[in-house]
Amino acid sequence: MEEPIINVGIGEFGELNFRGDADGNITIDDVEIGKQFHWNKRERQKFNGTFTAKAVDGKVLLINHIPLEKYITSVISSEMSGECPAELLKAHAIISRSWLMAQIQGKKPDGQPVITEQEVCTWYDREAHTLFDVCADDHCQRYQGITKTYNPTVAKAIEATRGMFLTHNGEVCDARFSKSCGGRTETFENCWQPVHYDYLESVDCPYCNTTDEALLRTILNDYDRQSKDFYRWDVTLNRTTLPELLKTKTDNDFGEIVDIEPLERGASGRITRLKIVGTKKTKIFGKELEIRRILSQTHLYSSWFDVEKNEKGDFILHGRGWGHGVGMCQIGAAVMATKGFKYDEILRFYYKKAELTKMY
Repeated sequence: MEEPIINVGIGEFGELNFRGDADGNITIDDVEIGKQFHWNKRERQKFNGTFTAKAVDGKVLLINHIPLEKYITSVISSEMSGECPAELLKAHAIISRSWLMAQIQGKKPDGQPVITEQEVCTWYDREAHTLFDVCADDHCQRYQGITKTYNPTVAKAIEATRGMFLTHNGEVCDARFSKSCGGRTETFENCWQPVHYDYLESVDCPYCNTTDEALLRTILNDYDRQSKDFYRWDVTLNRTTLPELLKTKTDNDFGEIVDIEPLERGASGRITRLKIVGTKKTKIFGKELEIRRILSQTHLYSSWFDVEKNEKGDFILHGRGWGHGVGMCQIGAAVMATKGFKYDEILRFYYKKAELTKMY
């Protein structure tokens, strides 16, 4: 197998302004990152490789064509800080490479969302992209070209794992990961299509419960460090503003909200079906990202929460973790690396039935 070329959708621009340099790199001033999430912002980013610009719905879509290993080098420094422990960087290189290959091979499990008047059960995955392999944002994997300065530790991690993938029964693993599992990882079927992957079991993770600020500064990028108290968190949904939020997010008029009732939970405790009871309407929502989306102006940290209604009628969500929780817990893996675990031991902890396979 030869190293593939990856087609990355950088973004859509009303007007594409960029500057080139003598090395063939381009700098773009207005690249959106964290779209619809609480860390949403625009950055100046720099890219190399070759490019295609397409006109799409009155905007310019920019696609970056880049060899897989160069793409992974950027992802490792974009998803986490390049100052992370070396064993975490190696583990992350392998799972990011594996996830990417699983996506571009195009094999998707069966399963259709449920969208009726009574229930919306849907999920958000890479198949939304038809003009390129993956996008450059959190919807797929963070990719920021050569914006970051790659340190020797990143370069060594990529080289040490070059062409190495997680596999199971001869197929590349759809190796998911999230920022902080909150103490227990989730299974694939409770976040996406209703299929079970043996290598994505739910495991207890005692490692991501850390308050070590020095460690978090080392492993998290600057915009991630703006997110606080993500292992355990509370969010208050005000009774007077909640109906308008839900109307905006779901296009349903619930009237006054009477109850927010978890109906089903996954293996970790993350809610997979949630009932909103209002004076005008009652409706069920799932899966986890849809629940996170409708209960926040951006997104909740996760769908693992308990609901408390106070005397004023406000709803207080007592939550755990940051992200869907499937596969490797990034902060947990970072803590494992600081405790002396090697990259293969980290991978075996989170993907218990997967194997390491060198494919090129």
